[in-house]
Formats: sequence, structure tokens, C-alpha cells
Amino acid sequence: MASGGLKKLLASAITEGVTEARARIFGHQLNPTGQKSSHKILRKKLIGEKVAQWYPYDIKKDDPLVMARQEQERLSKLEMLKRRGKGPPKKGQGRRAAKRNK
Repeated sequence: MASGGLKKLLASAITEGVTEARARIFGHQLNPTGQKSSHKILRKKLIGEKVAQWYPYDIKKDDPLVMARQEQERLSKLEMLKRRGKGPPKKGQGRRAAKRNK
């Protein structure tokens, strides 16, 4: 009966050794107690840089002349709409304000 216990002890030691070696080889974190760890989260690559690379660089934002021209176009279009009576209402004079005052 003692030999059966020895076999179990030897088998568990071997599997433990194999598990440790596997963790060392593949770079895994060994967690024999099974407690939660933040290793999985910290191991992930950061996604912010990847998302930023997806969008092309906008050169217009650097050029003040382009930005000024766009702003001037916006203001002139707004002025034209106001002359036709289609511009935005003054603050507190919109549809929602009209519904409340009824």
C-alpha cells in the first residue's frame, strides 16, 4: 500500500514539474492556488495606439489658413441663411421653448 502512495506522490511531482516547465517555456504565469490575477489584463497590448493609427493624419488642422477659410465659409453660409430667415433661432426661442410657453 505504501508503494501506491509513493506512485501518486511521484506522479504529482512530475506533473507539477512539467507544468512549471511549460509555463517557463511558453511565458505563462503559474497560478497553482487559482487566485484571480491581473496578469491577463496587463499582458494585453494597448489598443489606443492601434486605433489612432487607423485614422489618417489630417493636415488641414495644422494649417491656420485652411481653418480660417473654412470658418469664413461657415460664417458666410450662416449669414446667407439668416437673410433668408432659415438661420438658427436665438437662444430660448426654438421649438422646445415654444412648446413650453403654450
